[in-house]
Amino acid sequence: MLNIGCHLSISKGFYAIGKEALKINGNTFQFFTRNPRGSKAKAIDTKDVELLADLLSENNFAPILAHAPYTLNPCSPDERTRIFARQVIEDDLRRLEIIPCNLYNFHPGSHVGQGIEVGVHYITTLLNDIIKPDQTTIVLLETMSGKGSEIGSTFEELKQIIDEVECKDKIGVCFDTCHMHDAGYDIINDLDGVLDEFDSIIGMDKLYAIHLNDSMNEAGSKKDRHEKIGQGLIGLEAIIRIINHPKLRNLPFFLETPNDNEGYKEEIRILREAYEE
Repeated sequence: MLNIGCHLSISKGFYAIGKEALKINGNTFQFFTRNPRGSKAKAIDTKDVELLADLLSENNFAPILAHAPYTLNPCSPDERTRIFARQVIEDDLRRLEIIPCNLYNFHPGSHVGQGIEVGVHYITTLLNDIIKPDQTTIVLLETMSGKGSEIGSTFEELKQIIDEVECKDKIGVCFDTCHMHDAGYDIINDLDGVLDEFDSIIGMDKLYAIHLNDSMNEAGSKKDRHEKIGQGLIGLEAIIRIINHPKLRNLPFFLETPNDNEGYKEEIRILREAYEE
């Protein structure tokens, strides 16, 4: 079965978002842990979480994915910004132990001229301070497009972070197809080669999830503009190859395309029909 969902708002509660995912024929979903442009997080309703847990179990959901706010920059040159990122991620991981969710994704951040080595040091220091050996959540580094001074647009940069994380069984990677395309990885014509490269540098066992997005940009543009499935420069044929690839097909896929729920429902329909059971 194709494990696929999209990004949904938890404003109405976790049980409501689970039912929303089912309505669009999804069997997983992604959500922001709090306001994506701010720091506030809603109090967790334990009864709501219990209802969600039952719904996920009854409908054989794949792992769901929590996403950190975009505003975080764990490797900023500004200490207050780094402290804020630490506080938010630490609080998110604490809260996620209550929610039936075992994946947490965040953007590694931008070094803003300090250099990759300094940026990686700040990121790994934060992670080593807050990741606990007994936590159930796997923390995922998202592949980035490489705009500005972003860290994480190459497999080598992600490996630098992973190598310095002490609890290695709690760290992994989330592929973003738009970001990888924009970073210059040829997922259209050489998907096998890209995956072999990832495997040799990081290891396929560290890949836990995929953000499935088309791109508005040319390959290697170092930009980050998502497009609807099949309407961008990656194209539907390449995306179908991605969801059917033997090394990827059993992972959870999360749509982050510029859509409303009806648009997501149509994309899920197209992809389910193209999935080779």
